[in-house]
Amino acid sequence: MMIKGLYEAHLPVSDMQSSIEFYQKLGLELAYESEKVSFVWIEKGKSWLGLWEADQVNIPYHASIRHIAFHVEAEDIIKAKGWLKERGIEVREAFGFSPERQPLVLPNNPQAHACLYFKDPDGNSLEFIAPLRLDHVEEFEMMTLEDWYGRKD
Repeated sequence: MMIKGLYEAHLPVSDMQSSIEFYQKLGLELAYESEKVSFVWIEKGKSWLGLWEADQVNIPYHASIRHIAFHVEAEDIIKAKGWLKERGIEVREAFGFSPERQPLVLPNNPQAHACLYFKDPDGNSLEFIAPLRLDHVEEFEMMTLEDWYGRKD
């Protein structure tokens, strides 16, 4: 089976700092922080919660709650595009990367992730995500998985 579990979920929040503090009180570790989006680990290296600061948090279909990512293994993400195609599911453009240029690698310090994006029948954003490594990753620009494996560290 391609899917190993739920990797991430997202919530809209009205105040980023107070939300980070709230989730830290629950024992979750801050993984990444910025002004408008932050992540806290639910299980380090396995699942996290994305917090998205929004002007309104009580709107029915805020973009941040119409996205989920399924955890897949790194060796499976290489085959994922073909696996989806066999099932009649098209990869969609993401971050300026056409479907042909995916999977792509996101520089989510301290962990790089390989990702592939598609939609369900209602247009909800779905993602396959595979952690590549947990050790410190130097700063890099988003790139294709093919470029990631071809680079020299």
